[in-house]
Amino acid sequence: MPAPQAQLLQERYGAAFEFEFDDVWNDSLTALLSHRSVRSYLARPLPAGTLELLVAAAQSASTSSNLQTWSVVAVEDRERKEQLSQLAGGQKHIRQCPLFLIWLADLARLTYVAEQQEQSHEGLNYLEMFLMAVVDASLAAQNAAIAAESLGLGTVYIGAMRNHPEAVATQLGLPKSVFAVFGLCVGYPDPAQPTAIKPRLPQSAVLHKEQYSLETQERAIADYNDIMTDFYASQGMNVPYF
Repeated sequence: MPAPQAQLLQERYGAAFEFEFDDVWNDSLTALLSHRSVRSYLARPLPAGTLELLVAAAQSASTSSNLQTWSVVAVEDRERKEQLSQLAGGQKHIRQCPLFLIWLADLARLTYVAEQQEQSHEGLNYLEMFLMAVVDASLAAQNAAIAAESLGLGTVYIGAMRNHPEAVATQLGLPKSVFAVFGLCVGYPDPAQPTAIKPRLPQSAVLHKEQYSLETQERAIADYNDIMTDFYASQGMNVPYF
């Protein structure tokens, strides 16, 4: 395997990763394997049309039964980003990024359509429908994140939008049956604060063939702990993990 691809795989796993690949490498694989979370952004506005392009990419994701049970709120207002930052524990990158996207599990739209057509919508109250909406929102957001990174932008997900769901809902004017799943910072990475690719668990911990096995993961987890000890030390971070 050519050196650049081998280097990307080594960074993704924190160790040499050898495997046979008989097809041609492409830019999409490079973009996916290069993903890293960015938590420092330049005060540089995004080009016109960036938001709309990211939403188009999001809407190109798969959606269960074409119900499209998600929405997104784009926040660019400085004061609103400040308020959302405080609700997320004071995370500065929410204030820094020029565009903050909050991805929503949205069952209000289907409820509204059903009521307008005088149709029953009791089925929307089931857990399955909420789970479907969360999955739809997640797939859409990941498409947008990949699109952003392909444009040279950085991103980081903000799960802390779920810390104070009612306050977030008030800040965004969310109606009943709409839930903020997570946020996504989007902007140009600050080159003065470079970020590394964070290693993931070995494939032997997450890839199961034919049937799931928990016992075989013990060695993989131990190896991963060693890898992450070195990674966090190299980044000057003191973070608990497995």
